[in-house]
Amino acid sequence: MTIQVKHTAIHDVKLIEPKIYADARGAFLESFNQREFEEKVARGFTFVQDNHSVSTRNVLRGLHYQVQRPQGKLVRVVVGEVFDVAVDMRRWSPTFGRWVGARLSAANGHQLWIPPGFAHGFVVLSEIAEFLYKATDFWYPEHERTLLWNDPDIGIEWGLERTPLVAAKDAAGVSFGSAEVF
Repeated sequence: MTIQVKHTAIHDVKLIEPKIYADARGAFLESFNQREFEEKVARGFTFVQDNHSVSTRNVLRGLHYQVQRPQGKLVRVVVGEVFDVAVDMRRWSPTFGRWVGARLSAANGHQLWIPPGFAHGFVVLSEIAEFLYKATDFWYPEHERTLLWNDPDIGIEWGLERTPLVAAKDAAGVSFGSAEVF
C-alpha cells in the first residue's frame, strides 16, 4: 500500500497521503497509481491533462470550475507550500456551498482529490510554489467560471496576512448566490 486516504469534512473530497521512502540519498514516492486510485479514492475517472503552475508567495488562484465538462482534479505541490480549497457547487449535495481546505507541500507530499462539481483554488504560503494537477477533462475556457475567492457567504478562512495577488478574472469572480451551479 503506497497511499493512505482520509476523508475531509466533505466526504467526496479526499486527502491522499503517499508513503514517502526517505534515506540519506533523498526520497522517493509514487505520485500516482491508477489501480490504487480506483481502489481507494474514486472509480471511473481517467485523467486527460496534466497542468503545472508556478506562483510566488501570496498569489491566490481561483476559485475556478467548468459549468459544462466539469473537471475532477488530483492536485499536489512539488516545490513549496499552498493552502488548497474546494467549494461544493453541486446543488443536490448535502454539502452544497461548503468548503474544505488542506495544506499541501513538497515536504508532506499530500494530494487532494477534488471531484467534478467543485470550484477550486489555492493560495501560496511559501516564497514560491510549483503546483501540479491532473484533470479528468480538458480545459474549455468558454465553460470556465470563477467564484469570488473572498465571498462572505462561503467564508473561506484563507489565513491571509494581507490582500493576495489575484488575476483580473479572479478579482471579478461572482458571488456564490449569483454563481452557476451543478
